[in-house]
Amino acid sequence: MKNKFLTASLLFGALFVSTSVFAENNKKPFVIPEIQVWEGGEGVFTPNKKINLVIPVGNDSLRTIAQTFATDYERLLGKAMRVKEGNPSKGDICFTLANEGLGAEGYSIDIDKQVTIKASTVLGMFWGTRTILQLMEQSDTQSIPVGLIKDYPLSQKRGFMLDCGRKFFPLQYLEDCIQVMSYYKMNCFQVHLNDNAFKQYYNDDWSKTYSAFRLESETFPGLAAKDGHYTKKEFMALQDLATQYGVEIIPEIDAPAHTLAFTQYKPSIGSKEYGMDHLDLFNPETYEFMDALWKEYLGGENPVFKGKAVHIGTDEYSNKKKDVVEKFRYFTDHYIKYVESFGKQAYIWGALTHAKGDTPVKSENVIMSAWYNGYADPVEMVKQGYKLVSIPDGLLYIVPAAGYYYDYLNTAYLYNNWVPSQIGNAVFDKNDPNILGGMFAVWNDHAGNGISVKDVHHRVMPAMKTLSAKMWTGDNVTVPFDQFEQLSNKISEAPGVNVNAKLGDKPGMVYFAPAVTNRTKTELKEIGYPYTIEFEVTGKEEEKGAILFESENSTMYLSDPKDGKLGFSRDGYLFTFDYKVPQAEKCILTIIGDSKSTKLYRNGELVESLDILTHTFKNTKDKKKSVRTLVFPLQKAGKFESEIKDFRVYNYAKGVK
Repeated sequence: MKNKFLTASLLFGALFVSTSVFAENNKKPFVIPEIQVWEGGEGVFTPNKKINLVIPVGNDSLRTIAQTFATDYERLLGKAMRVKEGNPSKGDICFTLANEGLGAEGYSIDIDKQVTIKASTVLGMFWGTRTILQLMEQSDTQSIPVGLIKDYPLSQKRGFMLDCGRKFFPLQYLEDCIQVMSYYKMNCFQVHLNDNAFKQYYNDDWSKTYSAFRLESETFPGLAAKDGHYTKKEFMALQDLATQYGVEIIPEIDAPAHTLAFTQYKPSIGSKEYGMDHLDLFNPETYEFMDALWKEYLGGENPVFKGKAVHIGTDEYSNKKKDVVEKFRYFTDHYIKYVESFGKQAYIWGALTHAKGDTPVKSENVIMSAWYNGYADPVEMVKQGYKLVSIPDGLLYIVPAAGYYYDYLNTAYLYNNWVPSQIGNAVFDKNDPNILGGMFAVWNDHAGNGISVKDVHHRVMPAMKTLSAKMWTGDNVTVPFDQFEQLSNKISEAPGVNVNAKLGDKPGMVYFAPAVTNRTKTELKEIGYPYTIEFEVTGKEEEKGAILFESENSTMYLSDPKDGKLGFSRDGYLFTFDYKVPQAEKCILTIIGDSKSTKLYRNGELVESLDILTHTFKNTKDKKKSVRTLVFPLQKAGKFESEIKDFRVYNYAKGVK
């Protein structure tokens, strides 16, 4: 026995020596966006049980970053961190301001017995904390590989634009977007505050066509949309949150086209020739109105628009007449200079090839959103002195359920082929200082098409992750797309953010209740696509409006308020199945939801599938779709009389015979 023990001990020792001598350095860990430079060491860093974030004595800016990091760490991983001043110990994470030569947003992270984040700016330091959070999120023990990171962005502007004009997004969603963007080091959030639908869907009647302006106005009481807008106080707080998370809010008031919300409020400034979604550029009242509107948000000691940049719109106006083109150019130049008079930097949509003329338009220190080369030739715009943000419509426009542009971006193509220096068929040098970066956009052209906030976000997340990689890392990405897509699914939306309501990484049952009674509460808020809900119901007489489950975002009815049918409401829409729960009858109901439909089964037989509907209109060849999806609410049961048993929730779509 003794000899066998010695033999085993010697063998173990030999293996230990062998693995120590020939151990490979740690491979580059996966984060989004990909780390630019990695020098792998050996072993892992594991935080102390009492996790300390150590900052220099008296540095309030680093204290703010450390406190944000601690908050996000607890939201993400359920453990508290302590911020302290002084010298770090083994297992601590410390912050040091130092010039690493990596630019304003660059940072380094030395991971060894302790973690040291260095950057020349607090913003660079903040991006370093996002990398640490992503690394820890992927480890059950929050251990991260020993090594040295040097990281920096290749693009200055890395953005996302959301059309809030045609569809209202609650303030909470904008806050979630900020934190998602920040988690993936995206730094520009353009909020498109006004727009309108297409009149062909409203009997060609401008007075009935949907439009909205989403910001409280005291100068023009009643201008803000009644179906949803932001107060000034809310919008200012949103910008403060964005600053905390390294994101710049770029508010956009789009004019002189896309302005039906303004002309419905004040018809005299609408164009009789080009349509009431156009301002009358020859009417002095137009300029009085727009001057006053901009001044409301830019003027005073504490302006509503707090950041450096604002977007003044200026696209898609008629160019049929030379005098109109010249007036459009005058309008564009006027509002560039007008917002600059308040100390702001102007963004404009590219339109000056479409509106080619003689009237000069200021270009110095003006940033152009280069979206369609037929409207603004990028090469010519650079010659004229504009700095460009690459947002080519044929690659980076999402228009949900519209049938044109993209419903979901082609992320595989973008990951493998696109960088911001490519604007349509114009290709610039990758280091051209005139191309500041890129942005993708969600346009809600088809107002009232049933698309939910959740549906939009389902489209945003894969685009956000992919374009984060391309705008930060450019062509330096080394992870193949298939692997990138697989690994990216393991990283959350952001600390404490789960808009897609993803529950669990592996397919299975994620909730079971032997019985559901009135006001039953679950530990879950809701479940997103794909999912299966299954339960046994013995029906009893229900009042209209009897709720099975509800959350802050949606309601599932046993008896809908209108017809007493099984159905659901969310985002102001009510959708029902052609089915009433029969009284005194026991059956199994199954509801399966994905990003395109919501299906109801009774005892395994399909009752109805609420698929995407297509509507036709007599006055147009255009068609409009209606989306009937549901992220299923689970926060609490409502009040009902029926008996509900064996309530099961699965995070995948079950096969039903």
